[in-house]
Amino acid sequence: MYQRLLLCLIVLPLLSSAQLALQPRVSPLSIVTARYKDVYLKIVYSQPQKRGREVLGKLVPYGQVWRTGANEATEITLTKDMVFNSQKLKAGTYSVFTIPNQTSWTIIVNTDLGLWGSYNYNQKMDVMRFEVPAETIIGAIYEPFTITIDQKTENAIVSLLWDKTRISFPIQFIETK
Repeated sequence: MYQRLLLCLIVLPLLSSAQLALQPRVSPLSIVTARYKDVYLKIVYSQPQKRGREVLGKLVPYGQVWRTGANEATEITLTKDMVFNSQKLKAGTYSVFTIPNQTSWTIIVNTDLGLWGSYNYNQKMDVMRFEVPAETIIGAIYEPFTITIDQKTENAIVSLLWDKTRISFPIQFIETK
């Protein structure tokens, strides 16, 4: 009798702890993709939420390297060479960082992968940098940080949107002959 009671006292807590549900990430993972013929583009990032906070200039300081999302650094994969803002980028997987400012952002493509945030960002690993203007969005607020690809044939526009700010730059899929 005591053995059964002791067994129940040991096993029941173990079973009840197995029922705990995993909590979703506060900044969920998101993926945006585009394809043109045999060229495929994928951007993997986490979506921090505004949640009533002042994000750009406060939560994400101006003039400092940012992971361009939350959690792990944003990563971009290209199956073939592409053109980003008039610069050729070779096929591969890269980290994407940004340096936000009030009127413009610097986009950084970097070969260092698997980084958490931008804490170990190494400028020597940059393969591309370019600056794009920041726009104020009128009539809408983007609660989650969002990346979109607006594709029109081999040409597309990548946009980063958060709160009342949008930055955009052109990309081009290169056809192989």
